[in-house]
Amino acid sequence: MKERLTKKENVLIATMLFGLFFGAGNLIFPAYMGQLAGKNMWQAIIGFVITGVGLPLLGIAAMGISRSDGLMELSSKVSRPYSYFFTCALYLTIGPFFAIPRCATTPFTVAVATLMPEGSNQSLALAIFSFVFFAIVLAFSLKPGKILTHVGKILSPIFLGLAETMLHGRVLTDDLFLNTVFAAIGVGAFMGIVIRAGASTGGMDIPPLVLQKWFRWPVSATMLIFDIAVILIQIPFSPVPQLLYGIVAIIIQVMVMDKVLLWGESRTEVKLISTKADELCAAILHQLDRGVTILNGAGGYTHDPSAVLLSVISSRELPRLEKLVHAIDPDCFLIVSQVTEVRGRGFSMDKKYQ
Repeated sequence: MKERLTKKENVLIATMLFGLFFGAGNLIFPAYMGQLAGKNMWQAIIGFVITGVGLPLLGIAAMGISRSDGLMELSSKVSRPYSYFFTCALYLTIGPFFAIPRCATTPFTVAVATLMPEGSNQSLALAIFSFVFFAIVLAFSLKPGKILTHVGKILSPIFLGLAETMLHGRVLTDDLFLNTVFAAIGVGAFMGIVIRAGASTGGMDIPPLVLQKWFRWPVSATMLIFDIAVILIQIPFSPVPQLLYGIVAIIIQVMVMDKVLLWGESRTEVKLISTKADELCAAILHQLDRGVTILNGAGGYTHDPSAVLLSVISSRELPRLEKLVHAIDPDCFLIVSQVTEVRGRGFSMDKKYQ
């Protein structure tokens, strides 16, 4: 059987193509083009769709249909000298000739040129900016393994400082309850992301993570116990309203973190008891592309033997499954239950077709 791409692979490829083609030019140029087009809007849209959308899609289709491993192999179908010429010309065009200089000119035009006084030498300023810009890019490129470290230690504090400066100390609300709720939501969401990535914040999440590793205790439950214990220790030293707000914040934080940890992991388990088990099994296998386990059962009252189909699907697939079941066997006995985690092929592992 021809191997098919999994849903995860399709999403990764779609995201890669989106990131490949979408940039500042795709966001800015269409609006700028529409402003210049005026009454000729539809002609401009048709031209943009052909050149900005149609040609890139045509290139992707050509690579897929020809089953070429790269541009060199695709262009070699014309001739070998042409493949060298076309490949070099294309890489120079999207590299040193246009794209690389544009990486410096775009941020300079948007962020620097607008702040410069009239009559200043923008060409000299652009040259200095480009030198500094590409020096920073070169520094990052020479040590790619430390990019995340540099971003975390240098760029993140700079961005936070700029955000604070832009806000000018502005406070959205003085309501203590709203601040408690939204702060807890933010902390819980980011703690869930950190723990899902296999890391920790270096704080009170370490003991729950250790207990989860050794005894398989839920992180959210143990973290709730530890955090509330810390709040209770402060009873002799803090006002009661602050302690109550702290407990509310901890409960919200743990609930949000638990949702983030289980995001995308929960699945729906279905059991089907039917006299048309073979047809239902084939429909689930081929139309839903989900696995099925056949269990041998018997009616408790009639003691007649019957097959029980067990399958695990996503929540989105449940309405489609119910429609299939109703079309094949309206009298089918269907049991639906939620499971918090599923491990195996098709879920935590890629599907394997034979």
